[in-house]
Amino acid sequence: MFDWPALMRAGIQGFGLAPEVFWRLSPAEFLLMLGDAPEAAPLRRAGLEALIARFPDKATKETGQ
Repeated sequence: MFDWPALMRAGIQGFGLAPEVFWRLSPAEFLLMLGDAPEAAPLRRAGLEALIARFPDKATKETGQ
């Protein structure tokens, strides 16, 4: 359950948003404004391997690597 009065005070009074701007924000955008956005998870081995597979290093004629 959301505390709408507190969220509206933060957005409209605290940030000075017009009501129509406040209501157009997504929850993620509003959390980011509040500084409560979740941090990105650290890159794990599986994620690194997926990136390597998607963007493999390519040898160039200049470097031979």
